Amino acid sequence: MDMQSSFLDRLFDSGLLIDTGVDGLYGRSGLFEDVISAFERLIDKFGGADGAEAIRFPPGMNRAFFETSGYMKSFPQLAGTVHSFCGNELDHMSLLKCMEVGDDWTKDQQATDIVLTPAACYPLYPTVAKRGAISENGALYDLQSYCFRHEPSKDPARQQLFRMREYVCMGSEKHVTDFRQSWMDRGVEMMKAVGLDVTIDVANDPFFGRAGKMLANNQRDQNLKFELLIPITSVAKPTACMSFNYHQDAFGTKWGLNFADGSVVHTACVGFGLERIALALFHTHGLDVKEWPESVRKTLWG
Repeated sequence: MDMQSSFLDRLFDSGLLIDTGVDGLYGRSGLFEDVISAFERLIDKFGGADGAEAIRFPPGMNRAFFETSGYMKSFPQLAGTVHSFCGNELDHMSLLKCMEVGDDWTKDQQATDIVLTPAACYPLYPTVAKRGAISENGALYDLQSYCFRHEPSKDPARQQLFRMREYVCMGSEKHVTDFRQSWMDRGVEMMKAVGLDVTIDVANDPFFGRAGKMLANNQRDQNLKFELLIPITSVAKPTACMSFNYHQDAFGTKWGLNFADGSVVHTACVGFGLERIALALFHTHGLDVKEWPESVRKTLWG
């Protein structure tokens, strides 16, 4: 724990992250953002020629789509919903009275049609499904969004609101698994170029409850998820800074993503945890960007 909080304190002291009084909810300095922008340009350099369609969704998504996604079945502990005041003047008076005496003023808030986005690709599948059949050559999308996961922590690499850059590939099984493999190779090459020591390992999502343990084992046994790991707050437990996921035809079936002949498309995605990559850079090379190795500075800023 000490390593986590001491790194967090150093980030606060240097002004790179700004304390808001809530664990996992931080402001970022201009310099922190500059590192993320530079790394995103590096992502573009590696992936730009693939011709992905860029789409940017806000950090909230349609609640009906969220419900269809099945996220609550797997990760209820991470989800965040948006609630608002929907009452009349009388309700408003009692709300203010609650606040005055320190009671829970939120209890009568009602769920809106918006849920916080849990992963950048969640709003994509229903959007693409509405467009009709997928080309037999497949389809490729470039996404970036703030995402929310309710896991308050003193580990600066585990934030509640963070940015995820993603490429999502749709097509045949071979097409999307080749896509995933090529990004695993690129990921290692990119991180080497910015002086980060990485390993790639099979992984699983944090499925909830006892049934979740089976899902997690299943995911591992089938090699559906790999993570690119970099030590940030622990050498023994390095942090996942990229993930490479093959969904088989699960999302294709769920959302009705089909080829023209009616067969279901397979999907895969590669995700970059942008704050985590920036933190890995600061942790490895120091908090003063001017002191970073020349080769790393050249890769990021030319």
